[in-house]
Order: sequence, then structure tokens, then C-alpha cells
Amino acid sequence: MVFTKQRLFAPAVLTTCLLVFSASPAFAQDTTSPSGSRTVVSGQKMKIKGVVTRRDADTFTVRDMNGVDTVVRLSDTTSVKTNGGFLRGGTNYAQTSILRGLNLEVEGRGNGSGELAAEKVRFSDTDMKTARAVESRATPLEERASSTETKLTQVEANAQRLSGQLDELAAVSNAARGGAKAAQATADAAVAGVNATNERISALDDYEPQTIAAVNFKSGSAVLLPDSKTKLDEIATKALNAKGYVLEVSGFADTNGSIERNRLLSQRRADAVIRYLVESHNIPLRRIVTPYGYGETNPVADNTTREGREQNRRVEIKLLVNKGLTAPSPTMNPGTSGTEN
Repeated sequence: MVFTKQRLFAPAVLTTCLLVFSASPAFAQDTTSPSGSRTVVSGQKMKIKGVVTRRDADTFTVRDMNGVDTVVRLSDTTSVKTNGGFLRGGTNYAQTSILRGLNLEVEGRGNGSGELAAEKVRFSDTDMKTARAVESRATPLEERASSTETKLTQVEANAQRLSGQLDELAAVSNAARGGAKAAQATADAAVAGVNATNERISALDDYEPQTIAAVNFKSGSAVLLPDSKTKLDEIATKALNAKGYVLEVSGFADTNGSIERNRLLSQRRADAVIRYLVESHNIPLRRIVTPYGYGETNPVADNTTREGREQNRRVEIKLLVNKGLTAPSPTMNPGTSGTEN
């Protein structure tokens, strides 16, 4: 009889333990929705590998090899650097260097919003170069595609309106004296308007500089000076009042120091400009072409003089606007009505 009680009691204990373990947060696992997005349990430690598919101000989305998306949140303590080799550490990068298309590894813990709060972000130099090449082409293309779609919709509406105007003008000109001459003038004006519209559509793929500015730095420094911030305030104001704009940011250095040191220093200077524009003026990241550090190449002055080196320690900011959106709208001159004064 004692043996029977033990056999009955053992499954009950096992069932109770399973229920306790399944309800305990310490044993909780991340959940994946049918749409392919992952929710990370608060406090759960996780490491994921994948490609960045979306980049926002403080978060980015990583898609792993199974097609599952995870939202990763950055903080001031997040370490972003390349993978180090044997007996050497990797290179530190600014958080703005995390781009769409970057293949990386993230380690962190879940937060209260179901995101992965990143502690470490690691990637290779090769993957970073590839992502920069992709991003520098993807952002302008997205802007052009959006602008093109809007303009095509407007063109279709204008075409319908012009068609109705031509019908009305044809009827009036045929009934009035000199109708043939007025109809010809109307047709010529309509053709000119259509040609002007086509030129604007073709120009949607072209960007032209509207404003070019440069800010300078002290030797060996990537800290913005007060007058540099004033210049950035001015160009940010112009950008926010423009339509179809992008900002191109390029960093440079003088010849003091090694080539590699100057390349990294110029990249840090470009990142400092981007951070100021984003944090102080809310410039969207999608409006900024991937910043790049050219090092000591492309000098604008003689590096053998003190004044020349001061000019070469710079970041250039170009405000580029879409030609198709800045070109004047086509107008239609209906010509004469066929009446005499």
C-alpha cells in the first residue's frame, strides 16, 4: 500500500514542478509572433546575429537567418566596435555607424518594451564597408522613389485637367472669329506645358548643392567649437525649410600623425557633426548621406603651413536639393480668344 501512494504522489510532484518552472520569469523564453517579429522577455540575456533592416534614431531592427526581426535599443553605455583579432581589440565606432545592410552581432538583455537593450554590438571592417556602400545609394533612391510617385500622381491629375481645358478652348475658338489661330496657339501652349512637366520628372533623379559649409577643428580633436555650432544651426534651419533635401557630411584631417589615425579622426569629426544635427535640430537620419572620413586626402590648403593645416582640419556639409522639386511648375498660355479689341 505504501508503494502505491508513492507511485501516485510522484506524477503529482512532477506536474507541480513543471507548472512552477513554466510560470517563473527565470525560465521564460522570447516569443515570436506569426508576423516574424521577436519579443524579448524583460531581463532575459540574449545574443543574436543578423542583418540590420531598419535604422531609427535610438533603435534598429535585426533580421536573423530564420527571418525573425528583433528591435534593438541603443543607450549611452552600448559598446559599438569591430571584432578584434588575436591579442588585439577592435576599433570603436559611433552609434551612427550602425547602418541598414550591416551584418552584425548584438548581445544584451530584454527591456520592459520587449526590445533587446544592447550592451555590445560587434561587426567586421568588411561588413561595415559593404553597409556604407549600400546605405549611400539606398537613402537617395528611396527619396527619389517617393518624390517620383507623388509627382506622377500630380501629372496624371494635371493631364486630366488640361484635357478638359483643351476641349473647352477648342469649342470657344471654333465658334469665334479667328478660331483656327486661337486653337493652334492653345495646342502649342499645351505641348509646351507637357514638355516642361516631362523635364521636371526627369530631374527628380538629380540633386544639386544649395548650400555648402565647412566647420573646423583643433589639432587632434573632434569636439565642435562654438562658431562651428553656429554654422551648423544655420544650415539646419535651411535644410528644415527645404523640400526634397539630403545632407552630405564629409570629414577631413591635416597630415599630422599617421594615415590611419587621421582617417579615424576625420570619421569622428563627421560623426560629431551628425550627432549635433540630429540631437539639436531633429534632422532625420534618412535625410543624411552616410558620413565618411577621408583622412588627410583632398586637402583644400597647403599642409606645410600652420594656416593651411587649420583649414584642412574640417568637416564639409552640403545641403543637396532635388532639381525636380525646385524647378518652376509649367504654365499654360491659352493664347488669344479670337476676339478683336
